[in-house]
Amino acid sequence: MIPKASVDSTLRAMGRALLHRNYRLFFFGQGVSLIGTWLTRVATSWLVYRLTDSPLMLGLVGFAGQIPTFVLAPFGGVLVDRWDRHRMLVVTQVLAMVQSALLAFFSLTHTITVAHVLVLSVFQGFINAFDTPARQAFVVEMVEERADLPNAIALNSSMVNAARLLGPSVAGVLIAAVGEGMCFLIDAVSYLAVIASLLMMRLTPAATTSAHSRILAELRDGFRYAASFAPIRAILLLLALVSLTGVPYTVLMPVFAARVVGGGPHSLGLLMGASGVGAVAGALLLASRRSVLGLGRTVVIAGGLFGAGLIAFSFSRWLPLSMVMMVLVGGGMMVQMAASNTLLQTLVDEDKRGRVMSFYTMAFFGMVPFGSLAAGWLGARFGAPMTVRLGGVVTLIGVAVFLQKLPALRRAVRPIYVRLGILPEIAAGLRETTNKQG
Repeated sequence: MIPKASVDSTLRAMGRALLHRNYRLFFFGQGVSLIGTWLTRVATSWLVYRLTDSPLMLGLVGFAGQIPTFVLAPFGGVLVDRWDRHRMLVVTQVLAMVQSALLAFFSLTHTITVAHVLVLSVFQGFINAFDTPARQAFVVEMVEERADLPNAIALNSSMVNAARLLGPSVAGVLIAAVGEGMCFLIDAVSYLAVIASLLMMRLTPAATTSAHSRILAELRDGFRYAASFAPIRAILLLLALVSLTGVPYTVLMPVFAARVVGGGPHSLGLLMGASGVGAVAGALLLASRRSVLGLGRTVVIAGGLFGAGLIAFSFSRWLPLSMVMMVLVGGGMMVQMAASNTLLQTLVDEDKRGRVMSFYTMAFFGMVPFGSLAAGWLGARFGAPMTVRLGGVVTLIGVAVFLQKLPALRRAVRPIYVRLGILPEIAAGLRETTNKQG
């Protein structure tokens, strides 16, 4: 039996970032908003599939909604390092609310077409190119104690995936009962929660870089920094590969729900909700960690679980078994993403945080449109199961290459962990050696 004191200690460790007022406000405000976001994601995919009955069109809409993030995120990262991140987030959240309100208007007035969805998806992608790196970099400003940063990132992932668990399930019920328009409307209203939380924060002015240098020069500096440091480069490349080949399984979920397991909107909600269960469990596991040590190994295990889960899911034709596989897929994908995020946030220099997190945005979100487009084409040509199976195999190959490089990557990050005090015993040993030499 586990001692009660040990359980209490673990629970306190899991929620220590919530002791910071600004992060606590953001956590609950964003949590409400993200449920609405998942309502819109599921409703959009089902709406497009209902209007077109085309896996290729699902891929095209996914591409249109995310390609602006790939193109513009690096420039967004430069601006995140220059401008006030808090103010930028308020603006992006207001614009996102407008986008959801327009989807609701066209849907509820029964005038919506695929063209409307495509244009508004591009608009949302433009917003995300600036919102995502700003949100990732802003976590440091909300959590005053750097030691609590990994916990804040893990809690953020648990919040995202708790919404991912609840949102699709609710969306399936709402779509069947009242249609997609109500999902869009609820999403638009939910943005008020995160906007209010941002406006209630008490922040000290954050240092920003000089705006005298050219944007392209700063972008080159950020790219050179990320590309020249092997650990950051390896993490970003693995994320990009997984996002290209593995993550796009989501655009084919309506096909699995309708054709593979023979269901409808309710089945889609159950499959997406099962993925959310795994993601929440993985996020809570990460939140219980007290150190970033060993996260490289965690990336490998989670990535392997994600790839293997996709392969197993592609063979299933029975809804309960498919849901079990989705738990594995959701947990593996989330843990790999969050562990990679934590490592990047720990390793990056503060003056380049916005740019590196924009590269993270490109790798994790920006590669998805290309994968979505490819998945839609492959799904129409070879079928959704074969497409997802291929993505799982390529994901496992990428993880195997990362594993082979892991010992060298650990040696490269050791000096940074010493400088940050993450490896105090080594730091003490180096000081002792220096004193003896002096």
